[in-house]
Amino acid sequence: MLRVVRRLFRPTITHSGFASRYIRLEIISGKDLKVPSERIPAGIYVSINFDSRRCWKSAISVLSSEESVAWGNTVTLSSHASPALSVEIWASYEVGRMLGSGEVIGKLQTSWDELLEHGDEPFILSFPLAAVGLACDDQDDALSDLAFVDVTPIVVDCEIARDTNTGHAQFAAYVTSKAVSHLSDAVQHFQLVLDQCPVSHPDHATALTNLAYARLKGHIRNDLQDIDTTTSLFREALALHPRGHPDHSLSLYNLTKALTWRHNKKSTAADIREAAKLYHELLPLCPEGTCLRSVAAGANGADYVINGCNNLPIDASDEGIHLRRVILELCLLGHQHRPRALDKLAWVLQSRFQQHGNIDDLDTSIQLRRDAVSLCPKGHTGRACYLNNLAFSLVSRFRHQGKPNDLDETISLDEEALRLRPVGHKYRGASLDNLGLALVSRFHKRGNIDDITRAISLHREALSLCPPGHPCRDTTLNNLAFALDTRYDKLHVSKDLKEAIDLYRECLQSVRHDHPERHTYLQNLGFALCLRFMRTRENEDVEEAIQLCQESLAAVSLLHLSRHFGYMRLKDAYLSRYQILHDPVDLSLAVENFRLASQHPTQGYPQRIIQAYNWTVVAKHHDHGSTLEAYLAFFELLDAHLTTRSSATSRREAAAAFHVARSLPVDAASCAIRDDNLRHAVELVEQGRGQQWSLASRLKTPVEDLESANPKLTHNYLELSRRISNAAQSSATITDRAAADRAETEYRRLTRQWEAAVAEIRKLQGFSHFLLPPSYADLQAAARQGPVIILIASQYSCSTIIVPTSGEPHHVPLPSVALVDLNNLKDRFARAIRHSSIMGPKVPRNDLIVLLRTVWDQIMLPIVNVLEHVLKLKHGSRIWLCPTAAFTSIPLHAAHPFQTKADRSKEPCLEDLYICSYTSTLSALVRSRQMMKKRVAPSFVTIGQGQPGAGKGKALLAVDSELELVHKLVPATANRTTISGDAATRIGTLEALEQNTWVHLACHGKQDPAQPYNSHFVMRNEHLTLLDIMEKHIPHAEFVFLSACHTAVGDKETPDEVIHLAAGLQFSGFKSVIGTLWEVDDYVAKHVVKAFYENVFADMEDGGVMDCTKAAWALNRATHTVKTKVPLEQRMVFIHIGV
Repeated sequence: MLRVVRRLFRPTITHSGFASRYIRLEIISGKDLKVPSERIPAGIYVSINFDSRRCWKSAISVLSSEESVAWGNTVTLSSHASPALSVEIWASYEVGRMLGSGEVIGKLQTSWDELLEHGDEPFILSFPLAAVGLACDDQDDALSDLAFVDVTPIVVDCEIARDTNTGHAQFAAYVTSKAVSHLSDAVQHFQLVLDQCPVSHPDHATALTNLAYARLKGHIRNDLQDIDTTTSLFREALALHPRGHPDHSLSLYNLTKALTWRHNKKSTAADIREAAKLYHELLPLCPEGTCLRSVAAGANGADYVINGCNNLPIDASDEGIHLRRVILELCLLGHQHRPRALDKLAWVLQSRFQQHGNIDDLDTSIQLRRDAVSLCPKGHTGRACYLNNLAFSLVSRFRHQGKPNDLDETISLDEEALRLRPVGHKYRGASLDNLGLALVSRFHKRGNIDDITRAISLHREALSLCPPGHPCRDTTLNNLAFALDTRYDKLHVSKDLKEAIDLYRECLQSVRHDHPERHTYLQNLGFALCLRFMRTRENEDVEEAIQLCQESLAAVSLLHLSRHFGYMRLKDAYLSRYQILHDPVDLSLAVENFRLASQHPTQGYPQRIIQAYNWTVVAKHHDHGSTLEAYLAFFELLDAHLTTRSSATSRREAAAAFHVARSLPVDAASCAIRDDNLRHAVELVEQGRGQQWSLASRLKTPVEDLESANPKLTHNYLELSRRISNAAQSSATITDRAAADRAETEYRRLTRQWEAAVAEIRKLQGFSHFLLPPSYADLQAAARQGPVIILIASQYSCSTIIVPTSGEPHHVPLPSVALVDLNNLKDRFARAIRHSSIMGPKVPRNDLIVLLRTVWDQIMLPIVNVLEHVLKLKHGSRIWLCPTAAFTSIPLHAAHPFQTKADRSKEPCLEDLYICSYTSTLSALVRSRQMMKKRVAPSFVTIGQGQPGAGKGKALLAVDSELELVHKLVPATANRTTISGDAATRIGTLEALEQNTWVHLACHGKQDPAQPYNSHFVMRNEHLTLLDIMEKHIPHAEFVFLSACHTAVGDKETPDEVIHLAAGLQFSGFKSVIGTLWEVDDYVAKHVVKAFYENVFADMEDGGVMDCTKAAWALNRATHTVKTKVPLEQRMVFIHIGV
C-alpha cells in the first residue's frame, strides 16, 4: 500500500487562454512490499504512467527489514494529461545505472477525479500485490517552482531493456508458479541480454547478476544442477562492482548466497570460509534495519556460515586463525553463537601454541575462554563445556609457566564442570579425565597422595564410560596409565607399573599411525618401560623404550611443543641404560638430549629449567665434562623465566619454586674452582645469585655514556623502562584473574619492545655488553677501594675467592669447614643471640665468644693470612665480605681469636685489622660506586616512630631521645629536619627518603621470612614495606642508618638472594647503609649511634664534608669505643653495607 498526500493548486491562465489545474502528490512511504521473485532488491521506486507512458519515477529507496520504504518524493500532475493514470511499484536490482525497469511489485489504475476525492489529508492506495502511501504538501507554490522528475536519466538500449524486463517477469512467474518453463524463459532472456552486453559494456555486471540469480534459484529448487558456473558469474560481477561501487554490497551478498548453497550441497570447506570473509566485509556495509542486513545476518545468511565454520576442523595456520577472528567479529555481543565463536578461536590459538610455543597465543586463548564462560551463567546448557575448555587452557599454561594459581583455578573449574555432568551425562567421561589430569599435575607439584589416588579413581570411572570402539578410549587409556606410572615413580608399587604398561600398549594398538597424539603415547610407554628396566634390568625394555622415543620424535615437527618431552624421555632411556651397563656413549647421548630438552625453544621455561637442573646433577655425579655448561644453561633459563614475571614478588615466588636448585650458584662456583678457573667461578656465582636485584636494576641502569653516544636511542630505552616499571607496579595490585592475565600480556609486549631497544644499543660501538651478565673484568671494579671476599658454601666444598683491586683472583680453601658445619654454626649463633638477649649487660657472653673464635680460626684466619702475606694489604684497609648460602647467617665481621699473646697483649680480631663492610653482590657495589657521581648539597633527616600504635609492637621509649641526640650531632651546615610521632607515616617517610641525602631511621623493623618483600618498618598508619622502597629511584641518596631490628637478614627460601630492608635501600639509591642482623635494644643502641656520628662527622669543624664512604670506618670506631658500655651481641648487630 502507498501513503500519499495530494494538493489542488489554484487555476493558472496559460497563453492559450485556457485554465489548467495541477495536483502535487507527495509519495510518502510504502509497506507490505513483497517482491514476487523473493530476490533482495537494491531498492524500491514508484512510477506514474499516463497512456502507458511513464511520466514520473521516484527515487530508489532501500527496502527495510519490515518490508517498508520511505520516499518523501513529490510529483506535479496537470489536468491536461489523460484523465486515467496508473501507479506502479517496482523493485530495482541496481542502485546506480539500471538495466530495464526491474521487477514489478504492484500496479494500480486510478484517475484524476479519484485523486481529487481524497482531499488534502494523507491517504492510502492499496495495490493488488502490495500497498503504497501518498501525502500532500498543504502549501500553494507557483507552477514555476515545480519540476517533473526525469524518468530516463540514463539511456539504455530498448531491446536490452525489454529482454531484461521479460526475464524479470518470467523469473517472478517461475518463483510463484514453480513452472520450470518460466525458469527456462527467464534464463534464455537473461542470457540474450548478457550476449548483448560484452565485458566492455557498462551493464555487463548487471546482466551477469540477473542470469546468475535465475540459475541459482533453479539450483536451489533442483531444477538446475550447475552451481559452479553460477558462482563464477557472481564472482565476475563482484569484480566489476569493487568497494565504493553503489552495487558492491548486493554483489557481495549474491556471491555469499551462491557459496553457501554450494557448501550446502557439496560441503566444500573453501566455500564456507570464503563466505565468512565476504560476510565480514558485507555486514558493516548494511545499515541496521534494512532488508539486506536482516537477511544477511539471519539464519540463512551469516548464521549459517558461522555454524558451518564452527564445524570445520581445527586449523592453526595464520589463515585458519584469521577465519576464526572473522567469525568472532560476525558474532557481536549478544549473538547466540558468540560463546562458541570465542571458544573456537581459543582452540586454534591453543593449537598454534602447541606447535610453536608462543605464550601470547595461550594467554589470548585463556582470555577468550574467560569471556565465553562469562556469557554462560549458571543454568546455561553450554557452561560445563566452556568451563572444561577454560580449565584445559589454564592447565596448559601451568605446565608451560608454572604459575600455581593457574593449577588451583583449573581444579576449581574442572570440579564445577564435573558437578554439571552427573552420572549418565553424555560428556561426564571428559570431565572425569580432565579433573584427573589436573590432580596428577598437583600431585607432581605438592606430593599429596590423596590427589594421585583420586586421580586414578576418576580415570577408572572415565574408562568405564569408554568401551572398546569409543572415540575417546585411547585418550582415557593413556590418562589412566599416566596416573598409574606417576604413582609408581613416587611410591614404587609394582602392580601400578605393570598395569600402566598394559594400558599404554592397548592405547597404541587402538589408534592409527597418523593419530595426532600417537607421539605422546609412544613417549609415555617408553618412559614406563625405562622404569621397569631400572627394576628388572631386562635389556628388551630399554631397547624398546629407545626405539619408541626415537619414533615419537620423528613424528613431530622441529618446533612442536611435545618435542621437548621426546628429548626428555629419550634422555631417560639412555641414562637408564648407562646406569646399568656403564657405556660412556649412553651418558654422552643422555647429555645431548638434556641439552636439546633444555634448549627447546617452544617449551616453557619451568620444564626447561628442570631439565637443566637435572643435567647439572647427572653431569656432576658422573663427572661429565658438560657440568659447567649445564650450570650456565640453568642460570640463563632461570633469568629468562624470571624476566617474564612483572613484579618483584612474582619473580621471587618463581625462583622459590625451584628450591631444590637454590644451591646451584655456589655449586657452580665450586665446580669452576675445582677446574682452577677462578675468574669463571666469580662470574658464575655472580650470575647465579642476586638475580632478583639484577633483574630489577635493569630498569635503573645509569645511561650517561649511552646518552652521549645516541640520545634518541637512550630516550626510547628510558621511556620503555619507565613504562615497564609502571606496568609492574600496577599489576602487583590486580586481584581479578582476567585483568591480571591482560596485564601480564601487556607487560610481555612492553618487555619485547624493551629487549629490542637493548639489542639496538648493543649494536653501538662500545656497548656490545650492555646489560649482559658482567665479566670478571667488570666485576673487579667492585674491589677498587679494597678486596672483595666471596665466601662460597657448597655441598661439595667450602672456600673463598678474594677479588683484589687488580690482577687475578685468589682461592682460599677452608678445609676444616663443610656445609653441614656451617649450618650447625648458624643455628648455634641464633640460639646464643637469643640467650644473650635475656642476660644482664655485665654477664660474659661465653657461648658467643666460643662461636666467634670458631669463625676466626676456621674461616677468617686463612683469609687474613692471604690478605696480609699474599696481597700485602695494610692494616686499617677496607675489605668487603660477600657471603653466600649459610655464610649469610654468620656474623663474619665479628670473628675474634679471643687470645692473649706471650707479651700479654691481645691477639687482634678482624675488625682490629681491617674495616669490614658487606655487599650482597659485586654488581650492587659497582652500581653504588657508579652512582656516587651524582652528588648534591647534603640534607639530613631523622625519622623516628616510637609509638606505632596498638597491635604494631611495643613502644620504643628511647626513640625520641635518640632523634634529639642525632640531630645535635649533625653539622649545622647540613639542612636538618626531624619527622616523628604522627608525622612519621608511611607516605611521610617515603617522601623524606626521596628528599634527603642522609637519613637516620629509628623504629621497629620486621623481616617477613615467608615473603621478604613484605618486610617492613613500622610506621604510624601503615607499614613501609621493602616493595615500597624498591619502587623508588633516589640517585642522589647517600647514607642511611637503620636503627631498627632485623634490617639485614636474608631470605630463607632463596638464601643466595639477599632480600632485606638494607639491601632494598641500597637498591633504591643509598650508597652506604648501616643495618642490623637481629633485634636491637634501643636503650643501648644509642651509645653506638652517638659514637658513630661523632666519628663520621669528626673533621667537619676543620672544613671537611659529609662523606658516606667514611661510614664503615666510623662504625668500626664506634664499636671499639662502646666496648665497656654495650654488650657483645649489641655491638655485633650493626653491619655496614655498600661503599
